[in-house]
Amino acid sequence: MSYFYKSEAPATVAIVRDFYDRKDAQRAAMKRLGELFGGVIAPMQDMTSCYAGGVKLSSSRELDVHWCRPDDHGYRSLRTNAIPPKGISKQERAAIRDEHKRLVEQWNENCPPRLSIHETWSQLRINTGNLLLSGGIFFEFNSVAYFNLGFSINEAAHLANVAYGRPSAGWISGATEITTSEYEAARQSKLQVKAVADA
Repeated sequence: MSYFYKSEAPATVAIVRDFYDRKDAQRAAMKRLGELFGGVIAPMQDMTSCYAGGVKLSSSRELDVHWCRPDDHGYRSLRTNAIPPKGISKQERAAIRDEHKRLVEQWNENCPPRLSIHETWSQLRINTGNLLLSGGIFFEFNSVAYFNLGFSINEAAHLANVAYGRPSAGWISGATEITTSEYEAARQSKLQVKAVADA
């Protein structure tokens, strides 16, 4: 079951907006990383963070020395160690190892750090254990922060009060419950604005 909330509290909106500003900066860094390696970087996200995935490169076997085979979407990950082909000289093997070291260093120097989603939820005073169990999404549109949670804020606050004795624990500042339709209308409007901006 999903519960929907919104908040117009400036501090709450600022926290959500800051996350997306940092996500935009991360995506820009991924674009630069892709340009260095000659392909598009896969933007990845798990339950706790956003991060750079593999690079969309050719499926040519020649790249297998340094890169894992492409996944189902054509993205390759840089190998931990190079795999030189058999039957080559020691000098050629050394050159391949040197090149691989250069690639790894270039990746490490230019790959943007992971962006923690849970850090933002913690700033919003939401217990990340609840999120791992039930999930949650947030976005900002027209200076309003919207939330889709797999648990009730009231229930989370009650459990936190019992556990920690803090009346404000588990609450998003200024959050009020809204209908599914109000949440969806805001989400669709946000997507439309993004589609126009990306066109």
